[in-house]
Amino acid sequence: MPIAFNEPLSFLQRITEYMEHVYLLHKACRQTQPLERMQSVAAFAVSAVASQWERTGKPFNPLLGETYELIREDLGFRFISEQVSHHPPISAFYSEGLSQDFLFHGSIYPKLRFWGKSVEAEPRGTITLELLAHNEAYTWTNPTCCVHNVIIGKLWIEQYGTVEIVNHRTGHKCVLNFKPCGLFGKELHKVEGYIQDKNKQKLFMIYGKWTECLWGTDPVSYEAFKKQERRGGHPRKAKLDDGAERADCDVADDVPEVQETVQVVPGSKLLWRINTRPPNSAQTWPARRRSGWRRSREKPGGSVPRRRRSGRPGGSTRAPTPTRGLPTGCTQAITLSGTSLTAQISTEHRRAPPVATLTFAAAERDFLTTVFVEIASSPVKGSSLINC
Repeated sequence: MPIAFNEPLSFLQRITEYMEHVYLLHKACRQTQPLERMQSVAAFAVSAVASQWERTGKPFNPLLGETYELIREDLGFRFISEQVSHHPPISAFYSEGLSQDFLFHGSIYPKLRFWGKSVEAEPRGTITLELLAHNEAYTWTNPTCCVHNVIIGKLWIEQYGTVEIVNHRTGHKCVLNFKPCGLFGKELHKVEGYIQDKNKQKLFMIYGKWTECLWGTDPVSYEAFKKQERRGGHPRKAKLDDGAERADCDVADDVPEVQETVQVVPGSKLLWRINTRPPNSAQTWPARRRSGWRRSREKPGGSVPRRRRSGRPGGSTRAPTPTRGLPTGCTQAITLSGTSLTAQISTEHRRAPPVATLTFAAAERDFLTTVFVEIASSPVKGSSLINC
């Protein structure tokens, strides 16, 4: 994948955005009824993926053993994540409240699928939330994320799939359905679900959008509102021209128009609303490859200087030829993720065949690897040192 598609941060940093609305966990710890606690936990599970809206860049894959730690005393939690596997890439995280009221941990194994015009990321792995004051444990899995128009067109993102949140102590279950976009985009970003007890009786209905807010009401009021909406609504009929146009359009998936905000059922209560984003939060500097050595060799006009050679006896001079690799005496140093590679190259007479000797030495404590490459011949004319 081209580096231009990457967001300039690690996936371990991206996971910490799950804690953007951590106040929902503190609220769940203060609730006395299991139904109310499940409502707050369900809202937190939806808010964990809300930051992905307009975030079409792919974070960088962490190195094996890489860690990231975050402590927010103002929000009341500490967070640490680590890359525990390289192939397949698995990231584990652990968070706890500073007042020892909750534990939040799990692992994420993103399974990528390329469908030609879109990339689908299935976040495999179980997420666990423990409310210590109530001795309860909740588990769930995040929905599937899909980025459209990765080849051509405007990038846009959607979440779809079913998320089941289970309270393993009381048996309560919350089923959330993240709806796909659909043909005309009417279901874009919508989330609908319910909370049931251990006897599979629906106790509470949840609806909203994962990019905006989440509301809840009782099942009777929700069903009555839906029946009235179906009677008074006039769904748009698909035209033949529209269907043929979308069937023949293989260039890009059109970005659906933003639908009207959530229609609130009378008597509903607000479970969660997304925090206001900073201005220009959707714009980030793209990650790019940089080659400092080549930039230092290039002139302002963009040409690469040629190496000059001394004249031969008799007054004749040799035409300058382009140089491949480092010229004699050039030094470059690059440090990447704590790993240092050193190569020492000695140049020799042009007519003598070169002999290469490679020696590898590894330090066990700091995992630094030193590579020495020595090219030796009888009359040594010069030497150059490269750190890479």
